[in-house]
Amino acid sequence: MIRAFSTSATGMMAQETLVDVIANNLANINTAGFKRSQVEFQDLLYAKVKEPGTEVSPGVNAPTGLEVGTGVRVAATLRVFSLGQFENTGRNLDLAIRGNGFLQVLMPNGDLRYTRDGALQTNANGQLVTLAGYQIAPAIAVPSDAASIDIGVDGGVNVTDATGARSVVGTIQLARFVNPSGLISLGDNLYAPSDASGPAVTGVAGEEGFGSLQSGFLEKSNVQMVTELVNLITAQRAYEINSRAIRAGDEMLRETNNIFR
Repeated sequence: MIRAFSTSATGMMAQETLVDVIANNLANINTAGFKRSQVEFQDLLYAKVKEPGTEVSPGVNAPTGLEVGTGVRVAATLRVFSLGQFENTGRNLDLAIRGNGFLQVLMPNGDLRYTRDGALQTNANGQLVTLAGYQIAPAIAVPSDAASIDIGVDGGVNVTDATGARSVVGTIQLARFVNPSGLISLGDNLYAPSDASGPAVTGVAGEEGFGSLQSGFLEKSNVQMVTELVNLITAQRAYEINSRAIRAGDEMLRETNNIFR
């Protein structure tokens, strides 16, 4: 009976983690480029009372065994990189990646980080930066006399000066990973590579498996409110039923104790 207490406790703790992940998904429902996480569970070790195939009499083997599980654990939080809806912002520096790929972001220490958030700005030096002020890589600077800026589907940054002359000041490159779910979430809409994600492969938007860029749009979060609310209800009910299993075990122990009174 004590085993039921510990087994149900693992279930309650697992559902607590699931609720935490759902809460984070819902909190970021309006975060540009955010990708929802889903929780993966695994069962724990089993106490094997009798192995399957045990000989029960000469020449006769049991077709099944007797084993009792010890609960569940959270194995991983899997980042789901499905596309979110595109929102028309009308800003030429807002970019949505239609397909596979990440924008490259240069950190102050020289490391590269990656993002799906394409809300770009220009800093005081005319360089294209993220909302947090980090430069995109490779660095692209917009001339101070530029009258307008537009970005092509291939990432080419075109500027038009006051005379109407057009020129290309740089190309926004994309990066992709063999296993994007293995990226490390850093906050600020940034990801860092890991051994699980593999190294970044860079290239031109629209070529060699990379998505194309859509100027004037932002990719919204791929969180579906209805899905998360259903998952929340399911987690709540699972937590409740595990607590009832503990209560049932407690009542059975109480009845056992009453036998000796």
